[in-house]
Amino acid sequence: MAWVSLFVAGLFEMFGVVMINKLHRDKNWQAKVLLLLGFGGSFLFLALAMKTLPMGTAYAIWTGIGASGGAILGMLLYGEPKDWKRLAFITIIIGSVIGLKLIS
Repeated sequence: MAWVSLFVAGLFEMFGVVMINKLHRDKNWQAKVLLLLGFGGSFLFLALAMKTLPMGTAYAIWTGIGASGGAILGMLLYGEPKDWKRLAFITIIIGSVIGLKLIS
């Protein structure tokens, strides 16, 4: 269950990052509320996961999901560059997250 909570925390983190970009573009109260809900959900599920998982592992995986997911969503939703170097390093981050899961 801790791994599911950690994955959900990463998804909320990705959502929060997208909402930061939305807030910069729209500057309305809905974007602010969604941003707070995204990061609030992220911290809540991270805290649940850390009841079982070691802090270092949980934090590394959480940031990896958030960072790589945020970069991918930026490419898909906001036209950020999709060059092979960015994709290669995102793949390394995702591979590292999978590796930490496999050895934990």
